[in-house]
Amino acid sequence: MNYQELGTKILELVGGKENVTGLTHCATRLRFILKDDSKAQTEVLKSTAGVLGVVKNGGQYQIIIGNDVNHVYKPIAEVCDLTKASSGKGSEPEEKKSIGERFIATITGIFTPILPAITAAGMLKAVLAVLTAFKLVSTSNDTYQVINFMADAAFYFLPILLASSAAKKFNCNQYLAMMLGGILLHPNFVNMVAASKESGEAIRLFFIPIYNASYSSSVIPIILSVWFMSIVEPIADRVSPKAIKFFIKPLLTILVSGAVTLWVLGPIGYIVASWIANGVNLLNTYVSWLVPLVLGGTFPLLVMTGTHYGIIPIGINNRMTTGYDTIVYPANLSSNVAQGAATFAVAVKTKSQEIKQLATSAGITAVCGITEPALYGVNMRFKTPLISACIGGAVGGLYMGLFKVKNYAGGSPGLMTLPGYIGGNGFTDLINACVGAAIAFVVSFAASYVLYKDKEEQQSTTVAPVAVKSEVSNEKPVQKTGSIKICSPAKGKLISISKVSDPTFAQEIMGKGVAVIPEDGTIVSPINGTIQMVFDTKHAIGFLSEEGAEVLVHVGLDTVNLNGQYFEALVKDGDKVKVGTPVLKVDLKGIQKAGYEIVTPVIVTNSADYADVIAEGEKGVQTKETVMKVIC
Repeated sequence: MNYQELGTKILELVGGKENVTGLTHCATRLRFILKDDSKAQTEVLKSTAGVLGVVKNGGQYQIIIGNDVNHVYKPIAEVCDLTKASSGKGSEPEEKKSIGERFIATITGIFTPILPAITAAGMLKAVLAVLTAFKLVSTSNDTYQVINFMADAAFYFLPILLASSAAKKFNCNQYLAMMLGGILLHPNFVNMVAASKESGEAIRLFFIPIYNASYSSSVIPIILSVWFMSIVEPIADRVSPKAIKFFIKPLLTILVSGAVTLWVLGPIGYIVASWIANGVNLLNTYVSWLVPLVLGGTFPLLVMTGTHYGIIPIGINNRMTTGYDTIVYPANLSSNVAQGAATFAVAVKTKSQEIKQLATSAGITAVCGITEPALYGVNMRFKTPLISACIGGAVGGLYMGLFKVKNYAGGSPGLMTLPGYIGGNGFTDLINACVGAAIAFVVSFAASYVLYKDKEEQQSTTVAPVAVKSEVSNEKPVQKTGSIKICSPAKGKLISISKVSDPTFAQEIMGKGVAVIPEDGTIVSPINGTIQMVFDTKHAIGFLSEEGAEVLVHVGLDTVNLNGQYFEALVKDGDKVKVGTPVLKVDLKGIQKAGYEIVTPVIVTNSADYADVIAEGEKGVQTKETVMKVIC
């Protein structure tokens, strides 16, 4: 897949960079905040090759890509100004959204960035559980202790992780927010709370007592505290004298926010978290089967709307307060496995090789914990697999609930995280989790196999992602014989693309290529053909050769941040060029003085369309000198 072209196409179809006020991505989807959703061409996006689906929910315009989402995100992020993306504020439509939508958008924005850390911690716990269960390490062993505190770090310091992402969401100082998290976790405060509980004498701040609570691994207190700080900080900014604002503003912000956190907001969050934990215990006592049954059956619908991120914090809170979760993660495991099973059934029954290939790949991903490719690529598309997944997830969830299956470690719910069910009851929870997952798989597979039927239009539809076609018309088709010569865009030194410090280029994610360290500021066309795209920031140009090769010349690394400074474009989109035609004038010294590398990758972005791309060896080069041959 050509990620550069797909990203460019998506950005165009959401209304261009002028319509984007925020952009993040999770495991499988791009999450846009748009000024005007009506400018996005949703139906065209849904039919774009490489896009699995489109969802509008929680104040976000979500485009499902699959596991390659990070590769598509980067070229879009290069073009867009993302200064507002992390804050979640400042867009006019935000005021028009419902309270529920804003709440889900806020929770999603806070928790999505920290999920990798939580997942890593959960997987470490799972590995440790396996090592302990098979007596490869003992609890008194140094190896056990070290891995254990490595895993506990993300959970114990969760308030600091949440403070960082919450500050971005609430548009306040990230480092002062993390300081608030540090206040709640400081060893002296922890010791004072322990001593106060023992002596019965309250801790006092300015003669006002502080509630005795422990905030390690907590979720709600820090979110409330950072939200309050986002209100205090602008007030502190207004009242601080200009001459000493640098000192007074952070002083007032942290003093007021810290005090109110310890007096009011921290205790409120602590008590609410305790209520949730008590509610979970109550459900487990009287109707342990109910919530896992409902969630197991409806998780695909929650994922479709993106609201599943509003459920995940409940599971995290359960584990942090009671040591395990019996509601969210077991139900999610059942649902994910059921979705994979429904997709596998389609792969077995379909006569279309393309659908079979897609369903098999998406099914493997789903049972391992990431369901969007299966959900949007197969289950929603053919409807009956989605119904089957809901049935299987509900039945598996019912079993999980009846046997009160406990998850101790978290992670992305799937077969890879099953060791997270090894805990207080030895292997009992693990065995029941496996049985519940097996039930979900069998029921879902059977229902999907019976209900699914191939249709002629399904068999003739191409579902495999392919590169987006160029918008430049009337070009010659790709030649399938011979070779295409790609020349140097500048005088300088030719180096291997693997030596470029940016992994997107070095690992040939965007395509095969070479790199040139230019000696002068004249950048020329490396091919005979057409200008496909001059980036608004002028740091990169896309070319289409007469033979059909798509070539990107990217002057410098991360130079998109210069916003066009030191660059002068000499051509525009659609211009015809020859090898050696000047296309850019660049102030190389200015770029270096600004702290950026001038190494210039030259990438064949549709490398996959050809038999091979052969680069010349490292040497000094002149413009018009061949540096690559594309083998047709």
